[in-house]
Amino acid sequence: MQPTPGVREAADAGKSAAVDGAAASPGPMGGIRDLRYEVQSVGRALDIVGFVADGPSDGLSVGEISKMLGLAKSSALATVRTLVAHGYLQPIEPGPRYRLGLSLIRLGDLSARQFPIAEICTPILREIMAETHLTARAAVSDDGYPLFVDRVDGPGMVRFHTPLGRREPAHATAAGKAILSTLPMAEIRAKFSDSDLVAHTSSTITSVELLLEQLTSVRRRGFAVDDEEDVQGVVCVGAAFFNHQNTCAGALSLTGLKADLPAAKIEALGVILRNHADRVSVLIGGRRYAELPFAAGSG
Repeated sequence: MQPTPGVREAADAGKSAAVDGAAASPGPMGGIRDLRYEVQSVGRALDIVGFVADGPSDGLSVGEISKMLGLAKSSALATVRTLVAHGYLQPIEPGPRYRLGLSLIRLGDLSARQFPIAEICTPILREIMAETHLTARAAVSDDGYPLFVDRVDGPGMVRFHTPLGRREPAHATAAGKAILSTLPMAEIRAKFSDSDLVAHTSSTITSVELLLEQLTSVRRRGFAVDDEEDVQGVVCVGAAFFNHQNTCAGALSLTGLKADLPAAKIEALGVILRNHADRVSVLIGGRRYAELPFAAGSG
């Protein structure tokens, strides 16, 4: 993220946050922000919440936050204290270090209840889990990236730490590749370069051309596979669902251990998930995958 220097208080309300002519900047969760329409002090506070959310489990210090923002400690501290006062951050001693506050739990719960995709997907995820005995999740498409909004854990001792509300890599996850497979190849080339495809394991695809090649296979099969590409020892299967405009609204996914999922079982899970994703499509006004033009595998 490009730092936005200077301290402005409430008097900045209504002013654009463009600094030195900059019109756009990447945000902490990825994607491009148009700074012309931002209030700088509000944006800075939300950036801090995003940094803490993506940071270590023991939180971040004011010094670390100030470096991420490119601001003096005094400026960062004033914003952090405001966020603490409103419950969006909480101080942890010794330090102090700062973690997410309890106000976000309430907002997250309200947001989930107001989000229709999660509400529609929940009973279907329960059915998928009961049928497969694997953890089932639902993601919405956030500019081509999967952002998970609901999860039903499978039985047993193994639990996958998959927090909701966080944008996950598009190139290294089954849900992400399922979503990407619905986009034109030219759009994917424009969105990514090789340097954007960060390796999470030795199996992660780090070449745009290899990614495009795999997405052709995803289109043909109707589902994607993450074969230890995001986390070593973990396999996921993903299938996209579509809205009333027949554009990809998100994807369902299944997660299990590599040791428990031979190739034939993965293929069978893909077919199961494709059928359930079609059910979601119909419920939100879309068409089944086989009825869509790119289902044959073309870009």
